[in-house]
Amino acid sequence: MPDGKKLKPQHAPKVSHEDQKFLNSVPARPIRILGEYIHPLVQLKNEGIGDTIVMFGSARIESHETAQARYTRLKREKTSKLSAAKLAKHRADLLHSKRLLEMSRYYEEARQLSHKLTTWSLSLGPRPRRFVVCSGGGPGIMEAANKGAAEAGGVSVGLGIELPMESGLNDYVNVGVEFRYFFVRKTCFIKYSQAFVVLPGGFGTMDELFEAVTLVATGKITKFPIVLVGSSYWTGLIDWLKQTMLAEGKIGADELSLLHIADEPDEVVKIIKEAHAGITAW
Repeated sequence: MPDGKKLKPQHAPKVSHEDQKFLNSVPARPIRILGEYIHPLVQLKNEGIGDTIVMFGSARIESHETAQARYTRLKREKTSKLSAAKLAKHRADLLHSKRLLEMSRYYEEARQLSHKLTTWSLSLGPRPRRFVVCSGGGPGIMEAANKGAAEAGGVSVGLGIELPMESGLNDYVNVGVEFRYFFVRKTCFIKYSQAFVVLPGGFGTMDELFEAVTLVATGKITKFPIVLVGSSYWTGLIDWLKQTMLAEGKIGADELSLLHIADEPDEVVKIIKEAHAGITAW
């Protein structure tokens, strides 16, 4: 060229951090993992969040209104002209909907508990925000936790995970992060947590529960209270731990004592406050 400048070839490759094909490739997985770890740290810092209380529980537990509406609809359906197969299915659906209605009390308890915890959190000052309610960001108990915080006028966190059966974060999350990798998400749950509150749930809930117990028991993280909500749901597990693991020496009494059981939101709040006695506004 007359001015001595050399044109950039049209086929010049993109720099690595702008190359989506590379960033989504297997060799770039460590970069994605690092990004998933750093990104929420920046987000929570920007929001002034110092630490959290994490609430876990089933994504399949519905609000009382939703569960009641389904049960009422099924109960009112006329079944006299149904075939034997359809009648059997209707009875199974009705029984399942009744169970969902019974379990919906945990949605309401999670909502009330989150409201109480958030009210306490707000009394401790705005910066940093202490004991902010954090959930997995999805439906069910997670939604109830974020909803209770919103109703108390506070901020809550949702650490979501890409799953085929869940479509993004629930509507009540203020500070949301979406993860691809379960283990990075679990690290972020643990990093900020000052308490784990565990309501009835399935494999995912159990996974988070026992990882937290293991990390606290081995001294890998600072000890914090782990509270199981709903004695009727958790008693069978505690009995098995006592009669099998404890009796056979697989765990010690001190490890079993890390698990607290509570039935009322006020009990949970009391356990957490006693574990963090002396906390005042920063």
